[in-house]
Amino acid sequence: MGHTLAVLGGSGLYELDGLTDKTELAVDTPFGVPSDTIVRGKLGDTTLLFLPRHGRGHRVPPHAINYRANIAALKLAGATHLVSVSAVGSMKEEIEPTHLVCVDQFIDLTKKRASTFFDEAAAHVSFADPVCRDLKEALAAAAAASGAGAKVHTGGTYVCIDGPQFSTRAESLVYRSWGVSVIGMTAMPEAKLAREAELPYATLALATDYDCWHESAEPVTVEAVVATMKTNVIAAKRAIAELARTLPDPKKSPASTALAGAVMSHDQGITTEARAKLSWLGIFSAKGTA
Repeated sequence: MGHTLAVLGGSGLYELDGLTDKTELAVDTPFGVPSDTIVRGKLGDTTLLFLPRHGRGHRVPPHAINYRANIAALKLAGATHLVSVSAVGSMKEEIEPTHLVCVDQFIDLTKKRASTFFDEAAAHVSFADPVCRDLKEALAAAAAASGAGAKVHTGGTYVCIDGPQFSTRAESLVYRSWGVSVIGMTAMPEAKLAREAELPYATLALATDYDCWHESAEPVTVEAVVATMKTNVIAAKRAIAELARTLPDPKKSPASTALAGAVMSHDQGITTEARAKLSWLGIFSAKGTA
């Protein structure tokens, strides 16, 4: 069985080049519909699923994205790996606009987003290391080998805020004091939901600006982000194409068994409705209480 790479496209990345045998999948999920139809195609021998998290035309703001539907839809469509592409602000001098960052940690400051599939059953997955190490390293190597010429930073922490406003200068300076590498609005709860869906997950963060902490740079604006994204998107597309040829074995990722031993609710105590809502995860038997 071949690998199926799912890609969540962020700001500026609304399609991927070079796909053959393209079809569009309208996937409904127990959590509603995703941001858009999923484009399914082939990149060499790898099946690729592409979903623009903001929808084509960037119509869905970060705080209104149905993150659960997006992750569930990609899993239901057969994803074996998940890469999130995200425009971010740099929180470090050495991470310059147009640089790429393959982060390995997150700080979640979002407050309004559903961040678990388990509303009616108790499950506690391990999340100490939220990024799949093998997938992150393969992604970083792919970005470096893609020929796009972008500087690639491996490792770092992504602080995720609700938005849609950018940070205040005071907030930006506080985040800097924490030692974070980048700031964005979409990696959470994507990473948490990917772990619950047992999908190896990595983030390719595209630095577009210096947020508002930098003394010699203008505070971030949409115009500045859009201008830098043109360069970033070219690099991201080439990195994804290269990664499709070098995907690691998903069975070696800790994410592949994340739900083993994580569910505390007794099987017979799960209602029929909850069982149906979680059936796609394959963790409950077909029988149960009504």
